[in-house]
Amino acid sequence: MSQQYKRIAVKIGSNVLTRKDGALDVTRMSALVDQIAELRENGIEVILISSGAVASGRGELKEAVSRKMDSVDQRQLFSAVGQAKLINRYYELFREHRLPVGQVLTMKESFSTRRHYLNQRNCMMVMLENGVIPIVNENDTVSVTELMFTDNDELSGLIATMMDVQALIILSNVDGIYNGLPGEPGVEVIREVEPERDLQEYIRTEKSGFGRGGMMTKCSIARKVADEGIEVIIANGKRDDVLTDLVLHPGSRVCTRFAPREGNVSSVKKWVAHSTGFTKGKVYLNAKAVEAVCGDRAVSILPVGVTHVEGDFEKGDLVRIMSPEGQNLGVGRVAYSCEEAARVIGQHDCKPLVHYDYLYLE
Repeated sequence: MSQQYKRIAVKIGSNVLTRKDGALDVTRMSALVDQIAELRENGIEVILISSGAVASGRGELKEAVSRKMDSVDQRQLFSAVGQAKLINRYYELFREHRLPVGQVLTMKESFSTRRHYLNQRNCMMVMLENGVIPIVNENDTVSVTELMFTDNDELSGLIATMMDVQALIILSNVDGIYNGLPGEPGVEVIREVEPERDLQEYIRTEKSGFGRGGMMTKCSIARKVADEGIEVIIANGKRDDVLTDLVLHPGSRVCTRFAPREGNVSSVKKWVAHSTGFTKGKVYLNAKAVEAVCGDRAVSILPVGVTHVEGDFEKGDLVRIMSPEGQNLGVGRVAYSCEEAARVIGQHDCKPLVHYDYLYLE
């Protein structure tokens, strides 16, 4: 593990920041802020993706909620109250280190277009350039179920790739990914995960008490981010000095490290890779096109290799790339509208339907 980081993203889960009753664990927050301040003193830029707003709001209101509400209403209410409390606490704690912070509230749909994606990136770049620590969270007050991130692990993966960090550190309430049921004889944390290693058999599907996601989500996000050349570390945020040890004293902490895949990935491909939830249609390839696209050489999707398209999409929208049998192959940014694409299907000497630079294969 290299300690030559210039910029990292740190995701802190709800179970790290909150006590069992849902109230903020201020002592833990303060310790983590101290560690981030130490990293800053060592010349490392930090982007903080922090959960805890909903749990904090739940703990603040407690019995004050008089009527029964559905899950979205509760989430909006608790988030509105809890987010103010959470960011104010961060502001006070970082101020003790003379470090300014800025709040970035975002939604899943804010990543759906390249323009919105770049606007968010520019906002956080300006903050970093001026010594401000971005504190990012989902804007739960306006999000609804179908537009929510799986949890802040998914959000942290988007932020990490968008901001070109060298490492994403996901702090949970466990030491990492275990090769069995924790506590059983012989079971231990998997310390290193190489790019091709399959962890499916080890992942438990239970979700945590205050968060929406579980270890399955963390593993999936970690694999995708690592495939884009970013080191990913899953560690226990409740351990003392965990952040400073992971970054400044490599090897001193038990954790699961996903080794980054070698090779550069363009920023456009990173955006496409994390945009599978925003597709507007499907493009079906013939067998020969599938063989070419999935081969070793980089190729674009040409109209001659397309059998048909589905959906209502415009030029520049994202579409799923499908095999003749309906298997999902990946995602691409289409260069035609659905009407234009339908007219050129099967034709030679046409510009690519999806250029390789805008194609991500899963």
